Amino acid sequence: MIQTTDTAKFTTTDLNRFAEELNRDGICVIRGLFERRLIEEWGDAFNELFQKRQNQPGGLAPREQSRYYLTFPWVAPFANVDVFANPVILGILDRVFYQEYKMVQLGADIPVQGSDYQEIHRDFRPLFSDQIVTPLYALAVNFPLVEVTADNGPFQMARGTHVMPREEGLVKVAAGEIPIESFYMQPGDVMIRSPLALHRGSPNRTNTPRPMVVMGYVMHWLHTAKVDLTVQRDYYESLPEQVRELLRCHVVEQLPENKVETYVNFKY
Repeated sequence: MIQTTDTAKFTTTDLNRFAEELNRDGICVIRGLFERRLIEEWGDAFNELFQKRQNQPGGLAPREQSRYYLTFPWVAPFANVDVFANPVILGILDRVFYQEYKMVQLGADIPVQGSDYQEIHRDFRPLFSDQIVTPLYALAVNFPLVEVTADNGPFQMARGTHVMPREEGLVKVAAGEIPIESFYMQPGDVMIRSPLALHRGSPNRTNTPRPMVVMGYVMHWLHTAKVDLTVQRDYYESLPEQVRELLRCHVVEQLPENKVETYVNFKY
């Protein structure tokens, strides 16, 4: 397994800036965090897994027309401490989460040819109500396994809408007061975003899938019934205690052969 990530070039000042952007805009993008060799390794493994899941009943969760969600098995190359416990990513999370947090999700969003614009939505509800600003209690960490261009379905989001009522945000987006931006990314780039910010997927007009990895992190008290991590005991017990504490997972003696996806309802 390739273990290399380029963390040395990010300073404390950089981490503070990313945290400020995340709090203010609901998103930050870390350019060139992961080595391209690592992304290529994940991409090769994804292609094999995606083909297998396409031929397996329930192996992919439908996400509207020609768009799918896939949970990664907790095996190499996906089970990589340098990725899910990356010091730059955790350094940013440490700055924006007020309490202990857990990793609860590892999967991919995959639009293919024939996909369309999603309805603008949130992935989570507010903590209490739209009248009370919700702190960052859940975050999605995304990175693509291919270059993300205007043609293959870039993620689109309206900055700052994570701290306003949903209907107010929708009105501002519809009026053009807040633009809905496309985020173009190179292999190795990483995006951290609030799932409360208004966003949507856009069409993939190419003949190649556009896999976007999603790692989910939440405050330790948040119940996350729709997603889960299943980890084999020998791997789990090989991890340092601090890394084991990061994971909220089911520990099993043997990973299941066939995964049936259940994370279908995802819009609020």
